[in-house]
Amino acid sequence: MKNRKLRVLWMVPNIAMYLVFIGLTVFVMLNGEELRKLHLLNSWLLRLALLLIVALLGTFRILSWIRQGKM
Repeated sequence: MKNRKLRVLWMVPNIAMYLVFIGLTVFVMLNGEELRKLHLLNSWLLRLALLLIVALLGTFRILSWIRQGKM
């Protein structure tokens, strides 16, 4: 286990991004009809998609660093 603290420092924000994604997904699901009436549903879905993409890219970056031995 090389640089265990560095791994934790990079993983904590990444895990937080997934938790925020889950929380916002629940929010959009619970308030979907109201968001649709206000014409805000598409912007919330776009935000969710972008947040998921950023979280996934962060995960792949961390995994590649671990495989390369940088972490």
